[in-house]
Amino acid sequence: MSRPRHSSASNFAALLQEFFVERLMQQRAVSPQTIASYRDTFRLFLQFAQAHLHKSPTDLALTDIDVQLVLAFLRHLEDDRHNCARTRNARLVALRSFLKYASLKDISALAVIQSTLAIPMKRFGRPLIGHLSRDEIEALLAAPDPTTWCGQRDRVLFATLYNTGARVSELIGLRVGDVVLDKAPCAHIHGKGRKQRTVPLWRSTASLIRRWLPRIGASPDQMLFPNRSGNPMTRSNVTDRLKLAVRTATGQCPQLSSHPVSPHVIRHSTGTHLLQSGVDLSVIALWLGHESPATTHMYVEADLAMKERALNTLQPPHSKIPRYRPPDRLMQFLESL
Repeated sequence: MSRPRHSSASNFAALLQEFFVERLMQQRAVSPQTIASYRDTFRLFLQFAQAHLHKSPTDLALTDIDVQLVLAFLRHLEDDRHNCARTRNARLVALRSFLKYASLKDISALAVIQSTLAIPMKRFGRPLIGHLSRDEIEALLAAPDPTTWCGQRDRVLFATLYNTGARVSELIGLRVGDVVLDKAPCAHIHGKGRKQRTVPLWRSTASLIRRWLPRIGASPDQMLFPNRSGNPMTRSNVTDRLKLAVRTATGQCPQLSSHPVSPHVIRHSTGTHLLQSGVDLSVIALWLGHESPATTHMYVEADLAMKERALNTLQPPHSKIPRYRPPDRLMQFLESL
């Protein structure tokens, strides 16, 4: 471990570079998505600090990153950029991670760093998740025109999205080699934090993929869902294609127009439908790649039909509890003792 340094502008710039290269990339081997998220946080923060302190990023010192500056930055995110509390907290996590690393390297800034690390996360309400009915899903999956290149891709795309419940970033990152189409078809999904999971594919989904592969080539490194130029689709590409499918499907299923539909709503629909089918919560967590059981539990909270079934098993207050009557075989057994 290198010796702790004394705070200076050059130390701050060097520490930030070390944090990204040594800590995040080499030591922790975080995913490219995490690198991009932390990078964007520091881009925004350094731009704000430059305007607030009238210092260029290379002239900043660790002691400049005090409670007042960070709190002002967080207010800027919410008030000026209209970020939600979840995004605000994600930016704070990135700053905290760097400051914890810096505290081991520069003891002269330790007091300032410790007070800044004490800034709490912001609590926020968690709205009930939305999901589509099975009829709405069927109408959506049938909406793209399979006689066109884009329509065929979209049918496979949406079927795979619903089958796997993948996050949109996981979906567009799938390659041909990630899909197994033998007797037990499955998809190897590369999730958050470089975690991988394997999700079984229904025969109908596997059949759609088999018919799609000749259109794009069978190279294992080929993106499974490219755009017309052969490049990977983006999040906005998937969202736009989904909106187009919703407009088409609304003719068959008018209720689709009554609520917003996004790739994440499809993911929630997968989790809810698995739960309604009697799949155990622990299996759903593995299927969707949830790290916390609390995340999977939200599907129980959102499923009113399941709550109604639970209610029907209860007796209302002050109701007469029926007398237990054992079956005949049990009575015979007891009488034989």
